[in-house]
Amino acid sequence: MYIVPIGWLYVALMMAVAEATNTNGTVLGGIFTFLLYGLGPVSLVVYLMGAPGRRKALKKREAAEQALGLQPDAGSHAPTDPAAPVREEA
Repeated sequence: MYIVPIGWLYVALMMAVAEATNTNGTVLGGIFTFLLYGLGPVSLVVYLMGAPGRRKALKKREAAEQALGLQPDAGSHAPTDPAAPVREEA
């Protein structure tokens, strides 16, 4: 599954090396070539390819929580103590 991104990174790396070693090219140009033609698109594609797996894992975790009877905390407040404090009378 990851052979295409690895191949793409190899080609982008070779493009960057050719850019950096060319008489009209610069090392900075080679770095930008690798980042913009290699790392940027590959990271985006790998992230998008992993979306169905992340969605499936989230549904599986939610199903496991429902099976155990655990309800996720919907609020942004910290969970409270299950036992109410005892009120002392003066």
